[in-house]
Amino acid sequence: MTMKNIINYSKYILSSGSLRTRIVFSATLCMAILMSACDTDFLDRSPYSEVSSATMWTTDNLTDLGISGVYQALRLGITTGGPSGRELYQIDGMGFSSMNRGANVLQNGSATPNFGNFTNAWRELYEGIHRANDAIVNMPVLSPSPEAKKARYVAEAKFLRAYFYFRLLQVYKGVPIYLEPLPVEQMDRPRNTEAEVWGVIINDLTDAINETNLPSRYQAGSPDFGRVSKSAAYALRGKAYLYMGQWDNAIADFTKVKEAGHTLFPNYRTLFIEANEQNPEMIFSIQHTGVPGFGSTTQFFLGTRSSFGSCWNNILVRDDAVDNYDNLDGSPFNWNDYLPGYNEMQPAQREVFFFRNNLTTAEFNSAAARGANMSLYLPDGNEERLLQAYNNRDPRLAASVITPYSSYLGRPIGGIDETFTSRWPFRNENPPVRDLATDTRAFFFYLHRKFVYEGSTQLINRITGPIDFPLIRYADVLLMWAEAINEKGFSQEAVDLVNEVRARAGVGLLNSSPETTISTQAELRERIRNERRVELMGEGVNYFDEVRWRTLEEKVYYPGSGYRNIWGTMINPYVWTGDYLYTWAIPQVEIERNPKLTQNPGWLN
Repeated sequence: MTMKNIINYSKYILSSGSLRTRIVFSATLCMAILMSACDTDFLDRSPYSEVSSATMWTTDNLTDLGISGVYQALRLGITTGGPSGRELYQIDGMGFSSMNRGANVLQNGSATPNFGNFTNAWRELYEGIHRANDAIVNMPVLSPSPEAKKARYVAEAKFLRAYFYFRLLQVYKGVPIYLEPLPVEQMDRPRNTEAEVWGVIINDLTDAINETNLPSRYQAGSPDFGRVSKSAAYALRGKAYLYMGQWDNAIADFTKVKEAGHTLFPNYRTLFIEANEQNPEMIFSIQHTGVPGFGSTTQFFLGTRSSFGSCWNNILVRDDAVDNYDNLDGSPFNWNDYLPGYNEMQPAQREVFFFRNNLTTAEFNSAAARGANMSLYLPDGNEERLLQAYNNRDPRLAASVITPYSSYLGRPIGGIDETFTSRWPFRNENPPVRDLATDTRAFFFYLHRKFVYEGSTQLINRITGPIDFPLIRYADVLLMWAEAINEKGFSQEAVDLVNEVRARAGVGLLNSSPETTISTQAELRERIRNERRVELMGEGVNYFDEVRWRTLEEKVYYPGSGYRNIWGTMINPYVWTGDYLYTWAIPQVEIERNPKLTQNPGWLN
């Protein structure tokens, strides 16, 4: 394809005005430009592989595609041959809400600075920063686009640069600051302090907020929905202030998000479907589309063999995360209320409660040999007894998790989408029972339901889900807002913000009964944290929250914790090797390239 054909094609594509369409074709265009330039000195001048590409800004169409290329950096780390471990919902597999199948090296105590996720996350986030730098520096002087449009695009690029630096700070802490496009050989700066990087983030987001050409927010149906808005900048700046402990500044920014008109979507269960992805709760999302290579992978790595596409369930739900969902009236869930003596039993004994009705003799004997207390088995009522523990719970549990003996509309068999049920032990997918099949059928786990598509009509294949992935939504803002207020001191205002989220969910409100009464800062702090754990399940928030709160050891690595099945039988234990796990290692390969970089404490080769 010649450069002329590429540009003419981009003009046709851009007529839709859709950001997600531009992201798809900006990535394609960038690759084509690099390939088509082989007969010139283009690669020697300023290829994207060396951070800057002034060529991207020389026409109005290329300006559109260039800024979309900065957005496309949000998709770096998405892989389809297997889970990269770097997508946000996959990173949550190291937190409280989810777990990686089998556990990874950070969890089993064998991580070193050579761990691939350390290296690739660093590289991808800096790639996003350098694309943003290119736009911020080169677009204003090289692009023929209208000044107002360029000003808006620069504001968007500054937001994205702030987001990428924010992500770096979350795990690496102080990192080198680059605010201009540089050739690779000049990228040899030492690490800046955390305070200096926070300063860059705040400055960039403030510039975005102050840009008059940046709209307050985009309405559903706008071709620019998904672009950066002032409300997104306020939300991210508020989150930065929260991390910095600047409570008043965080509260002020979260107030601005509300003033922009964001509200909670009324139905939590249907919030995460394609038809509702542009609702007023969504503040900023990764744009997905049903074009191969530019869709969501949640179906592939959260789904099951009974899901359309025959998926892998690499990321599972932790048992204690399910136990964290309240009863419907808002009181804390306790297994002993439904299965007396459950909490005092050994994990192997508890297995009896999870068996299907009418076990075969072989299944019964095998369970007894594993240590299950089969004297408590109810051949004609085991399933019904267990279901009582799930049926009277916070509705977000059923919306987020496939629990035992719940059903799931999955893949077609004989041309018809079939409904499967999670049962133990698994037998087969054949009628009349149609057990839910997994890659982990030798064990029994809770499975993700949120972001797992139903039937065969919602996506074209397992790696091309069209539903956007939220990075910031209003419920997240409300809970951060409540947290900032509570950190100043216990307040009814903070309780009311939490209750706004709980009311939408349909679960009992705080201070609505003796079981939900709270009256101290410490009590409300724990309630807010638990609310975030259930409300934001699977959204790539929890791991970073536990790191921020420094609760990883307490909530994830406590003695007896690990990769385990529903009733707590250990498969692979987690190993806490020290507080240095709250910070990721600076990649060893980066230290070898840039000796000015220093390693984080506790990390040795």
